[in-house]
Amino acid sequence: MNMLTSQSTKNLVSIMLGFGIGAINTLVLYPYFFGAEKQGLVVFLLSVSNLLMPLIGFGVAQTIIKFHSTYAEDEKQGFLSYIVLLPFLVALPLGFIAIFFHDALAALFSVENPIIATYTWVIFAVAFATAYFEVFYSWARVHFKSVLGNTLKEIYPRVIILTLLLLYAVNVIDLDAFFLLLVGLYYLRLLLMVSIAFRIQPPKFTWQKPTNFNELLRYSLYLVLAASAGSLIIDIDKTMISQYLHISNTGFYSVAIYTAALIEVPGRALFQILNPMVAKAINENNTNQLAALYKDSSINLLLLAGWFFLLVNGNIESLFELMEDKGYANAIWVVLMISFAKLVSMSSGAANTILINSKKYQTALLLTTFMAVFVVIGNAVFIPKFGINGAAATTLVLVVLFTFLRIAYVYAYFGTQPYSKHTLIAFIVIGVLFWGVSYLYLDMHPVWRIILKSTLITVIYALIVVGLKLSSTLQKIIQNRFKRFF
Repeated sequence: MNMLTSQSTKNLVSIMLGFGIGAINTLVLYPYFFGAEKQGLVVFLLSVSNLLMPLIGFGVAQTIIKFHSTYAEDEKQGFLSYIVLLPFLVALPLGFIAIFFHDALAALFSVENPIIATYTWVIFAVAFATAYFEVFYSWARVHFKSVLGNTLKEIYPRVIILTLLLLYAVNVIDLDAFFLLLVGLYYLRLLLMVSIAFRIQPPKFTWQKPTNFNELLRYSLYLVLAASAGSLIIDIDKTMISQYLHISNTGFYSVAIYTAALIEVPGRALFQILNPMVAKAINENNTNQLAALYKDSSINLLLLAGWFFLLVNGNIESLFELMEDKGYANAIWVVLMISFAKLVSMSSGAANTILINSKKYQTALLLTTFMAVFVVIGNAVFIPKFGINGAAATTLVLVVLFTFLRIAYVYAYFGTQPYSKHTLIAFIVIGVLFWGVSYLYLDMHPVWRIILKSTLITVIYALIVVGLKLSSTLQKIIQNRFKRFF
């Protein structure tokens, strides 16, 4: 099993475990012990911190991945040590603004929901810790050591949320202590990641600028804008909902988004190691390797994401039946629209990764920026008219449109595209099974219904995928895992 498959498999396990813990938090603990309003508050604060995080990080996390393989071995250590200091240039003035203009910022965020004003300090504190976590995570990833960092990225935050929710449920802590501990534990995660990164590659701090510093700075500035726009696309809907609707709708929407986000679990696992491999192939001008990574990532992500798509949408009604607050059931259409958008996005494989790591990285910025602008406009128009369904519809249309624009541009510049006849067959299989699952109703308790339908979906889907031999990579994995059946 090669490095990409091996580390992606390990990352997939940790991400699925993280999502499982997150599901307990999002679908059980938050609704039962926090309620939709406090859940919406936590989601809002963390969403805004995610919007701020790329600006604080100054694009350094991706800059490390793109340029690390271009340096000679004796230069790499100095490059890493110098580049991680750059985010302080942004963090320090932003910290000043956050402290001295706290009241004004709090008033701005809490027009519709006054409870937000008390906890706006959480936004900058979490954003800084998360930004520097990503920087040192990239330090580890360029050495193709992504598993421990991925565990801290995917499992750790959900475990601390679970722990804090349980402490809140038994009245050990109140809401103020909840946020104080949350921020403190984010900084503990940062220290753990720094320790891991330094163990992989000990630091050699230097103030000597890399010879291509201007290129690094220019790339980082572009990445700041692109990453900020990308975060805007991901989190602006949750932020804008609280400005137009009661904050409980943010809670409903966040549950739907979290459920739909299961579709991209395979992608999150794969891209942790695929990103530096794509950067290396581009830096070495290895077009054959790049094309292979592109096509393999496309069909494998489509098939894996398709399985998650069927599991999520085949069981969503049963899942919402289990929730005490029936308001969450209003988000069923949100789950379908967002999960389909993510399915299409996953089918594009490494398209965006290729753009970001190539000399045409400005195009990735332009596409992401335009998409962010249209998301804001669409939300402003459709949220007041259609509520959370309006936000989801905006995201669906724009994700599908810009996914194909990215694919078209990669084809124009690199002469390669990710799709084949297997892509069309995969979409047909997913569509037919979704249609069948939609009409399948089992008269039993929702929990047993979820278990039985998930088993049926998994067995039938796996048999079809294996029978049609849609992916040689998945075929090899299955054969290696179950040799006695072949």
